[in-house]
Amino acid sequence: MSTTEPDAELDGDGETDDRGDGGDEWDRDDGLSELPPSAKLVYKVLEYEAPLTQEGIAAESRLCSRTVRYALGKLEEQDLITSRACLEDARQSKYQLAA
Repeated sequence: MSTTEPDAELDGDGETDDRGDGGDEWDRDDGLSELPPSAKLVYKVLEYEAPLTQEGIAAESRLCSRTVRYALGKLEEQDLITSRACLEDARQSKYQLAA
């Protein structure tokens, strides 16, 4: 019979969670945990590549443009991103993480 440490946390596979923080990065109280996976992916793309247009986000994330529009709407509802007019083409907006 094997014993485990009483304070060791198990993840979904029954293995010890050895990250040290005991939680998921989406557990923060910033609204990300409630968002769909597509919005989380768009958030991560903007975290590394911002500012980007919808077309740029679609290219980087490999999501279709409709899904990107939906994700951007969800992120804007949570005030996690901001948009501004694109100077190269006033018909487009560039998106970045909110400060």
